[in-house]
Amino acid sequence: MARPLVYVPSSRRRPNSSLSVSPANRSVRIAWLISARKPGTLDRVTNDLASRPDTATATHRRATPALIALALGAFAVGTTEVVIAGLLPEVAADFGTSLPVAGLLVSGYALGMVVGAPLLAVLGNRMPRKRMLLALVVLFTVASLLSALAPGYAALMVGRVGSALAGGAFVGVAAAVAAALVGPQRRASAIATVFMGLSLANVLGVPASTALGQALGWRAAFVAITAIGVVVWFALALLVPAVRVPGGDLRAELAVFRRGRVWISLAATAFGWAPFLTVLTYVTPLLTDITGFDARTVPLVLVVVGVGMVIGTPVAGRLADRALLPTLYGTLGGFALASAALLVLVHSKPGALLGFLIFGAVGAAVIPPLQAKVLETARGADNLASASNVSAFNIGNGGGPMLAGAALSAGAGSTAPLWIAALLALVGLGCAALVR
Repeated sequence: MARPLVYVPSSRRRPNSSLSVSPANRSVRIAWLISARKPGTLDRVTNDLASRPDTATATHRRATPALIALALGAFAVGTTEVVIAGLLPEVAADFGTSLPVAGLLVSGYALGMVVGAPLLAVLGNRMPRKRMLLALVVLFTVASLLSALAPGYAALMVGRVGSALAGGAFVGVAAAVAAALVGPQRRASAIATVFMGLSLANVLGVPASTALGQALGWRAAFVAITAIGVVVWFALALLVPAVRVPGGDLRAELAVFRRGRVWISLAATAFGWAPFLTVLTYVTPLLTDITGFDARTVPLVLVVVGVGMVIGTPVAGRLADRALLPTLYGTLGGFALASAALLVLVHSKPGALLGFLIFGAVGAAVIPPLQAKVLETARGADNLASASNVSAFNIGNGGGPMLAGAALSAGAGSTAPLWIAALLALVGLGCAALVR
């Protein structure tokens, strides 16, 4: 006759005991105990299980402060990336350069992001992820301080490129760490939390830093960003645990990039995200010439875009956790539709505000599924894949506006960026469909 199962309370159970009760097999254990007909056993099981916290809930509680710290770092990166655009006249006047030359500070940052993310990911491949994050924040903070104290244009450019190198790598590593902090069922939501920092930078960080720079001088904006960098370092040191991200062997990670699906996923990111800056780079002539807004109200429209981003990012993260491919296809298709809809909506002020709110929401919504899909496709090379995807985002940031600028120079009209953006989103959707 089979021996009845004897329940061992958790306080007396050996760690490796085969009788350990996990959430996955609670009902089975309880059924066995009932069949054993041990008086009072079921009551003891019920009480013991009720006292044990759900594993997923406990993991979520531990991960939340760390994700907030990572998002704060992304907030600092997003703020310093865009704030210079609103301060170019002051910078040009201070250094005695033309506005186009000062504008190269924007291009230099974008180039630094493209190169820096994978380069520093490779150089710091064997470094523990938390230590890597802390080192990148130190580089970012020092570069921001250099920008604030720059005695000339060249020094400011060095500071900008240094911030970009560190910032690009930080976002890539932070996304990989965020995914490792939670279970597979919450990867996209964790990534969305990190990228929420970039969205909030557009709503809060950039307007506040721009206003500060215009009121107290452009250097004040970079002093503020330097201070944020110090806060980020302490937040990461205190709140982010040491985690192991899949990968770490550079040769093995590079081998993953022999898969064609990885490159197609990166292309989906570049094309799928490109519509965002394709439209926003030329939003001023669009709103003033077509919609009839005064140039002074354009920043308010950008805030509306930022509000949409704050709405779209977390929603897309949750949806991608439930169904990655449908969310990916839906957001890319929606981005194309939102860009095309603006062709009609920009002809009225209320329509333009509604259209740009939707554009911001759907635009930000493509980020979590694109990042999650690249990590899934390049499984085993999370560090390098995440960093490479940051480069892909920034290739889209540069390539889309370049196409729109060429169209405008050819006389295509102020609405040309909108239909170009719609086509780019459709190309991104096509690339994503090839990586089923």
